[in-house]
Amino acid sequence: MSNWIDIAALEDIPARGARVVKTAQGCIAIFRTHDDRVFALDDACPHKNGALSEGIVHGAAVTCPLHNWVINLETGMAEGADEGQVATYRIKVDNGRILLDASRLAARSAA
Repeated sequence: MSNWIDIAALEDIPARGARVVKTAQGCIAIFRTHDDRVFALDDACPHKNGALSEGIVHGAAVTCPLHNWVINLETGMAEGADEGQVATYRIKVDNGRILLDASRLAARSAA
C-alpha cells in the first residue's frame, strides 16, 4: 500500500538539480532531469557517502561531487563500478506536485 507524501512543487527543483528531504531514516535526494523526470535516492554515494544532491545531474544519472562516481537515477546502481548501489524510492508528479511514497521509509524504520 502506498503512502504518498507531498514534498514540493516540481518548479521548486531546477532542471538538472536536486533537493534534500530529511527523514528520521536519513536524507533522501530528489532529482529533476532536463526533461522533468523526477527520481528519489538515498543522499549518500555508496563509495564514500558523498552528498549526491550536490552532484551534477546529466541524463538519468548523477555524478558524485567527491570522486566522480556516476549513479543511475533509475536503479541507484553505480555505473562502471563492480559494487555500489543506493536505495531508490517511488516518486511521482501529480498536478505539478512531487509526491514521495513513504511506505518504504516505514519499512526501513521497522527493519
